[in-house]
Amino acid sequence: MPESHVAAGSASLPSARRAASGLPAPSFLRERLKYAIIRAGLEASALFRTHALLPGLGGRGVIFTLHHVAPAERRRFRPNAGLTVTPGFLEQAVLAARECGLVPVHLHELPALLADPADRRRFVVFTLDDGYRDNAAFAAPVFRRHAVPYTIFLTGGFVERQRTIWWETAAALLERASAIILDFGAGPERVETATLAQKRAAFARLEALVGAIDEDEAVARIDQAARRAGVDPMAIVDQLVMGESEIRALAEDPLAHFGAHTLSHVNLRRVGAERLRCEVEGSARAVARYAGRRARSFAYPYGWARAAGAREAQAVREAGFPVAVTTRPGVLSADCLRQPALLPRVSLNGHFQAKRHVKALISGLPLALARG
Repeated sequence: MPESHVAAGSASLPSARRAASGLPAPSFLRERLKYAIIRAGLEASALFRTHALLPGLGGRGVIFTLHHVAPAERRRFRPNAGLTVTPGFLEQAVLAARECGLVPVHLHELPALLADPADRRRFVVFTLDDGYRDNAAFAAPVFRRHAVPYTIFLTGGFVERQRTIWWETAAALLERASAIILDFGAGPERVETATLAQKRAAFARLEALVGAIDEDEAVARIDQAARRAGVDPMAIVDQLVMGESEIRALAEDPLAHFGAHTLSHVNLRRVGAERLRCEVEGSARAVARYAGRRARSFAYPYGWARAAGAREAQAVREAGFPVAVTTRPGVLSADCLRQPALLPRVSLNGHFQAKRHVKALISGLPLALARG
């Protein structure tokens, strides 16, 4: 999901006020500046080899977040580029973790490992959100080659072709259309999307809309605009996401584990108690049905603080999950045992695909600097 475009943190959706008012999205230059600052921090951490000089900053290791793993694309308009890394970079990330002394483990093993006072090892966990088909085609072979366990989080509505992926739909729509008509809160509005700058600004407004109004309604509006432009939102899901038979086949790999990621990939803090329970418990049952074994971990959609809090963690615990992950940036520590249903993760980001960047993230310094 789009908030994971930032390597060492999570960028929240633009403000609801901006979306409702129709104010222009942040400029492309501002976006470039943000990435330049992040890159500078990563490069400085790599240059001074903080993973070796200040090992304490890295805590007990790190949980990495990925989405797509696929060969590089050359299209100019790629608003979701941060969500895709190449297989070659994933391999470099695995090697970087091993060179930094981290031990690859399954996510659901972490609580017991961190609780063992005799075990002072540092760990790395690889997780992949949303169940994309390229995870099986390109990521799984890398993990097998290096004997690295991994967890793929599945969204039931995607697997069963009952829920569309709004950020993928929005990208396909804007790539194709020179203008769109959509209700952003003040009635149908025509938005020009002919130039690259206009497409980027329109995507930011669509992203903001999802955070500004009922999410189901926002997804429906984006889907409707896409269909008017000749883009089939469900065909995109069918192309990108594994089906049940593919999940069942991949589940035979002992390195693979499947976790739950709700039924509809909705922001759980914005739904009522009954919807929350259904999303969490229903996704647990769905994963067991697809993979043939119980899910032992959960990932919150979006994952930032405004999408996963104490109420949501309680629902996850009541559903029987021993561990759950957010997208709040941070390394592993003994304190993580106090809230195993709200563990931090660090994004492996398509904008920063170098081994030295991975080692910088493992060091913990960019995360410490981000916290101020």
